[in-house]
Amino acid sequence: MFETLSDRLNETFGKLGRKGRLTEKDVDEAMRDVRRALLEADVNFKVVKEFVANVKERALGQEVLQSLTPAQTVIGIVNEELIQILGAERVPLVQPDRPPQILMMVGLNGAGKTTHSGKLALHLRKQGRNPLLVAADVYRPAAINQLQALGRQIEMPVYEEGTKADPVDIARNAVRFAQERGHNPVIIDTAGRLQIDERLMQELVNIKQAVNPTEILLVADAMTGQEAVGVAEEFHRQLDVTGLVLTKMDGDARGGAALSIRSVTGIPIKFIGTGEKLDTLEPFYPDRLAGRILGMGDVLSLIERAQEQTSEADAERLQDRMMKGQFDLEDFLEQLQKIKSMGPLSQLMDMIPGLGGQLRQAKAEISDDDYKKVEAIIRSMTPWERRHPEKITNSRRRRIARGSGRDRQEVNQMLSQFKEMQKMMGQFGQMAKKGKMPKNLPFNLS
Repeated sequence: MFETLSDRLNETFGKLGRKGRLTEKDVDEAMRDVRRALLEADVNFKVVKEFVANVKERALGQEVLQSLTPAQTVIGIVNEELIQILGAERVPLVQPDRPPQILMMVGLNGAGKTTHSGKLALHLRKQGRNPLLVAADVYRPAAINQLQALGRQIEMPVYEEGTKADPVDIARNAVRFAQERGHNPVIIDTAGRLQIDERLMQELVNIKQAVNPTEILLVADAMTGQEAVGVAEEFHRQLDVTGLVLTKMDGDARGGAALSIRSVTGIPIKFIGTGEKLDTLEPFYPDRLAGRILGMGDVLSLIERAQEQTSEADAERLQDRMMKGQFDLEDFLEQLQKIKSMGPLSQLMDMIPGLGGQLRQAKAEISDDDYKKVEAIIRSMTPWERRHPEKITNSRRRRIARGSGRDRQEVNQMLSQFKEMQKMMGQFGQMAKKGKMPKNLPFNLS
């Protein structure tokens, strides 16, 4: 979502980095570029004004202008101020004194309330919880069916009383049901409208009074820009919203709402939706998003995604095979499947410091189609060929090319690249055994 903004900011800071020392004029020009980039990204103009003023005031200090690396110091200041706008630190879900925890999902139609109710339930179950989904939207056609379908997909219980019952009674009865059966938390999917109206708000107020929710989470579409800020302000005024779930953060919109909404409304962002699949919900960390915007990557989130896909035993087994030079195409295919489960390739590239911006600058297209090409080639091999890629003859290569729908040259290229990767892994393994791993490697196999 922040690709354009990230590239613009990195271009500005690149100009600063080429200067030995900074002058007040240099800082003024850089802040003018930053202001323009933020406004073009649809960040609220009041937020932009305050942000630029704060950065400029700090950047004009003598310790910055006289620093040996002034550009890096300015980037550090920008990073700190971005984190402040986004909320300084992560705000987790409030835990009640007595269970169950009651999470009331509110928002306009189309923002993704029902889908993100399911995502949140799945996220909390991974933490060892026993959630209950509640279908309290009796107005939107098929809303109850949609939640039930999501419940079946993730094997999650759904409480519903049909379309004729009062949503307030549904919510109240669902909490009683959860207490009797030990469900915690209770996630209530409430009704939305195409726009805020008195009837919608009154019903939500009535549900709030009936069940006294631990959290009222507003689900807002990040692609709607400043409209999302206005929606958040109105919901907060009437309901005292405790947290935000920003959806479609993987989209191609300018993303200014995410940078504006906390500063304008005071409501903390608690989760962000980063894809269409039900496991694409992430806790919101202001420092991590600031790092992505400034091209610093988000290695911690990348590691967390990888850990979700790989057990410690699998990781040790893979490391052992790599060190012994036994890593084959069966292992490679298995790792491809795990990488695919971590999210879109372009999203993963942006989490590696500097890589996403460099690829865009070089206009190098890396898409999920690249997965499919390699996967098709490997799946067209026999199990013996996958375990012994070095023994694949020319006739076998022709058959693999036909079976995968790829050119023979692409098959040769993939096998050649894999051979080089095997060779490098074997060298690392031998060096690790001897305790001679290069000090500048980003990892250590020993």
